[in-house]
Amino acid sequence: FVQSVLESPVWIHLPRGYISLKGPGTCLKLKKSLYGLRIAPKLWAKTCIDGFKKLGFVQSEFDPCLLYRKGMIVVLYVDDAGIGAANPKDIDRLINELQSLGFELQKEGDFTEFLGIKFEHRKDGSIELTQRGLIDKILAATNMVDCKPNVLPASVPLGRDPDGAPSSESWNYPSIVGMLLYLSTNTRCDIAFAVSQVARFSANPKQSHATAVKSIVRYLQRTKDQGMIIRPTGKMDLDLYVDADFCGLFKREADSNADAARSRTGYVVLLSGCPLVWKSQLQSSIACSTLEAEYTALSYALRVLLPIKRTLREALQTLDIPPEFRTTVRARVFEDNQGAYYLAVNHRITNRTRYFLNKWHWFWEHAHEFEIYKVDSRNQRADYFTKPLPRELFDNNRLLVQGW
Repeated sequence: FVQSVLESPVWIHLPRGYISLKGPGTCLKLKKSLYGLRIAPKLWAKTCIDGFKKLGFVQSEFDPCLLYRKGMIVVLYVDDAGIGAANPKDIDRLINELQSLGFELQKEGDFTEFLGIKFEHRKDGSIELTQRGLIDKILAATNMVDCKPNVLPASVPLGRDPDGAPSSESWNYPSIVGMLLYLSTNTRCDIAFAVSQVARFSANPKQSHATAVKSIVRYLQRTKDQGMIIRPTGKMDLDLYVDADFCGLFKREADSNADAARSRTGYVVLLSGCPLVWKSQLQSSIACSTLEAEYTALSYALRVLLPIKRTLREALQTLDIPPEFRTTVRARVFEDNQGAYYLAVNHRITNRTRYFLNKWHWFWEHAHEFEIYKVDSRNQRADYFTKPLPRELFDNNRLLVQGW
């Protein structure tokens, strides 16, 4: 932040303990932006992006923190920058160019070091992503290094348990959940549903919630060498699998609690056959039928899919992509609920669906940007994001998404 120049004067008090020779009432005028200043983040973003633009980068139309230059892509995250290029020497040249503009920066390494993910190229051409180090850290933090392993991360829906005993574990519940969340959003989407459940109770965990956390940890003990195996198809296809669980917390929450009537959305977006984005989350509104829950999940997931498609299409047009990849980006949606499928395809409101809020129909005018298909439940790759599954179904779902 200190690399940004202030656009208007900012005055501050002298630090405690300092006395000015100019007498009482003396204050200081800032020359550069400081961390903690309200305007500092905006000034830094402007300074940083303006610097990249001077070097020939173009800002994305859909994501202001994404920039392109021929053969190179940059993504900004506050004071971190991820740079992608076909030739590593181009990255070194870019760093020198940024330093010539006055930026003080440090090259910290590649994305594997930054994210803590191990990328292993296998003999069959696939790539395996694992986070063994983080799993070992979780096992050690919960004192479960030698625990008995589980075959499933979750077996039942988890409620608030208002009359249950408080957590009596020695480990810090929010801290462990935080590590599990990081794991579930990077390489272990098989625990996304289970982690989403326990994360709801971080403010006031009961012993039943701590037991659910230990169930996830036991599952990780059994599968700590596993992660995600990706096999790119070579085609620029975006596939969205979306599912919902209608009122999954019924009788798990008190009848007077609105959460007892909430449904859960689960979806996964795959690029070239590889999991890219996934989510398991309770819906914000209460659905009155399975159809409404499924249609709500579909509408919500399309808000994620369409911006990804537009960004991908923009990147293919802007970057120096090999000719074999310069193709039309095809987006496909797979829905296993027949009612939601017909409503999304035919745009025909009936007596049973006329009460749906208009906000769920927003994607009708964008129907030309994707195709929607009916898929059977066994091939619904988002199934294990919405509910606890029996082992056979869970293993099948994990195989379809994670490759093992």
